[in-house]
Amino acid sequence: MSYDILFERRGAAGIVTLNRPQALNAVTHGMVRALRAQLNTWAADDAITRVIVTAAGGKAFSAGGDIRALTDLGKAGEHEEAIDFWRDEYPLNAYIKAYRKPYVALIDGIVMGGGVGISVHGSHRVAGDRYSFAMPEVGIGFFPDVGATWFLPRMPGELGSFCALTGERFNAADGIAAGVATHRVASPRFPELIDALTGSVPVDAILSAFSQSAERGRLVEHRAEIDRLFAGNRVEDIVAKLDAGGEWAQKFAATIRAKSPLSLKIAIAQVRRGADWDFATCMQTEFRIVSRIIRGHDFYEGVRAVIVDKDNKPRWQHASLADVSDSEVERHFAALPGNDRLELPR
Repeated sequence: MSYDILFERRGAAGIVTLNRPQALNAVTHGMVRALRAQLNTWAADDAITRVIVTAAGGKAFSAGGDIRALTDLGKAGEHEEAIDFWRDEYPLNAYIKAYRKPYVALIDGIVMGGGVGISVHGSHRVAGDRYSFAMPEVGIGFFPDVGATWFLPRMPGELGSFCALTGERFNAADGIAAGVATHRVASPRFPELIDALTGSVPVDAILSAFSQSAERGRLVEHRAEIDRLFAGNRVEDIVAKLDAGGEWAQKFAATIRAKSPLSLKIAIAQVRRGADWDFATCMQTEFRIVSRIIRGHDFYEGVRAVIVDKDNKPRWQHASLADVSDSEVERHFAALPGNDRLELPR
């Protein structure tokens, strides 16, 4: 067992602790494999009636996948080894979604990317005081994955396209409004909540007793604007509407312009198409996209500019949105040559 992820049995609960606080609990390939194996074991154990997922450190639930390791593999030409991470991660996301026992993620702090993948698909997502949800992938030349093609279009109104294109953070109230969190519990009560969840009382009853009313989210205050400005299938049109808006809207126009043009166009296509797809189709499509992204340019340049050198001056493959052709976007969604199937749990 990896010390990066800890497993404990307490009463009726199997408890998972993400244990890489020094790396904001970024999810490694080993953690993905270990979690899948442990969930399999607990699924077959009648004495375990619920799973609780929490994180060490207090600052982050999980800030995403282990991006540095994946970019190092890709830059070394080890593309298939890098892709193996997603070949295991995406089926884990699907396994969590289909898990037959209550799966309770206690999220206090940053939750992004890969961390979203091991929490948002669970039956219960509890937001603490420091809850901060985002899908900021377009800012590093990647794309919203781990099932975002499914859950972003199912956010109310245009919150999903707003989330995908801006990478803006959602606080606890926003998370509840968007449906990515199911309950709001004060952070100091988390230890007491865990103790209660290890007993035999039904999970829904315990969470109802601990939950507090969510405040009105700051994004909810702008829902009418978001729904109007972020509607449409073309990022160029969305940016033009933002430019013509007030100060609040123009701030997001500038935010979007700093992102990878290719990633932005892929993201809006995901949100629009995913609304009509089942979950398996969404995950299969994400595997197709990542198999192309990992062999491209923008992902490595985005990680360099934002995470490694931190100069925040990425030199994207395309200078502007207008330079990204429809055929280039379509190429990322097309079937892969050879073995195109991602093996998902039934």
